[in-house]
Amino acid sequence: MNGYINFMVANSKYGMKIGSFTFLIVSILLACVTISCDDTPKWESSKADLPEIKERGKLRAITTYSSTSYFIYRGQPMGYEYELLHRLTEHLGLELEIVVAHNLDSLMIILNNGGGDIVAHGLTITKERKKKVAFTIPHMITHQVLVQRKPDNWRKMKLHEIEKTLIRNPHELMGKTVHVRENSAYYHRLKNLSEEVGEEINIEIVSGDLETEDIIEMVAEGEIEYTVADENIAMINATYHANIDVKTDISLPQRIAWAVRKSSPKLLNAVNLWIENMKKTSDYYVIYNKYFKNRRAFRRRLKSELFSRTGGKISKYDELIKEAASKLGWDWRLLASMIYQESRFNPNTGSWAGAKGLMQMMPATAKSFGVTNPYDPEQSIEGGTEYLKHLQDFWEEIPDSMERMKFVMASYNVGENHIADARRLADKYGANPDVWDGNVAEYILLKSKPKYYNDEVVEYGYCRGEEPYNYINEVLERYRHYVKLVS
Repeated sequence: MNGYINFMVANSKYGMKIGSFTFLIVSILLACVTISCDDTPKWESSKADLPEIKERGKLRAITTYSSTSYFIYRGQPMGYEYELLHRLTEHLGLELEIVVAHNLDSLMIILNNGGGDIVAHGLTITKERKKKVAFTIPHMITHQVLVQRKPDNWRKMKLHEIEKTLIRNPHELMGKTVHVRENSAYYHRLKNLSEEVGEEINIEIVSGDLETEDIIEMVAEGEIEYTVADENIAMINATYHANIDVKTDISLPQRIAWAVRKSSPKLLNAVNLWIENMKKTSDYYVIYNKYFKNRRAFRRRLKSELFSRTGGKISKYDELIKEAASKLGWDWRLLASMIYQESRFNPNTGSWAGAKGLMQMMPATAKSFGVTNPYDPEQSIEGGTEYLKHLQDFWEEIPDSMERMKFVMASYNVGENHIADARRLADKYGANPDVWDGNVAEYILLKSKPKYYNDEVVEYGYCRGEEPYNYINEVLERYRHYVKLVS
């Protein structure tokens, strides 16, 4: 069933709204779901366990758009949960589909309504939550800390003078106002702490749209006085907001885990076995350190215009790409994904075969489309766009515009002649020569085998078909991430 995706975030100073775009692009290339502001999913039955997921071929993982979980940086999807999920789906032999929950209060609702198969987010294991979901083996042990602001003139003060202004004993929160999300473990901890100290702690509820890092920023900017966060999140954010203090513990150590539905015991068992094995590898801890310990990289990302949560750009060449995409009739994020695939937005790169520049044009092709300096970003994008327009004309006979787009991209990668061979093979062996996935794509793969590249209908011989096959899959997968996170 075809449909469209309309990703939205409820209004807030940290929010982003991504409207629906060209219906045809989304209906063919993206998942068949609508997510609205309230994150009410319209998906399949919530009873799916691992056998049903394997039959589907895709794991739907619910996570959040944050500077540690999932984001775009320099054109590349990244994040702690994102990287672990990729390892998990590779292990399970499944494709990965990211479902972005724009309201953290809805994570378990989306899961139990069938909007996803697993919540890949740092959830604190609590008795109340265990009534609703089944938790995996913990990924980590952490504890909650108070996030508070240092005095305005703290840089001119001595350490002991700063200490006198800060809360160091949780009892000192009596009568103070702390801002947290209502369905967070922080809210329940503050309620318990208020009982423990025998006095009221004023708990102000903030919107579920806000990530913990957003609320920490509100403390840093003086909009609120206090919030609570897991220590690892608080500490990495403190490397960017130097005026906050995160040294006051307010809880005992707590277990942080992912979650699945209670009706998915086979999935739970498979994920737990994978976590057990991953924890025996160095890769598991390298990934953690990359997002929660590497302070320099974290600061660099947050200051960059190429970080999707703050800068909102995919590359330095977004304006050139948007102009070029309009000439092609493409969504600019699709062209951006293709250029990333070619050069990772490095205009000075060159391949072993002699391709050069952002769009990796071969010298003869570049010359024929007016490119005199392939390392000039503007020339490279203009020339590459003209070549793509030529390929669109070449494949005009493909009736479906979205299928034609895939043939154009495959031809850009390996040449139209090899793709024409694969179409002839598809036609000969009973597949649809006008459809890429499951049809021509399979025969471009087979063109590396003697039986097929020696076939009488093949005019251009051997082709290493994995390259265009993977090229299309990777460009479209990255494009889906761009659509989710960049407007």
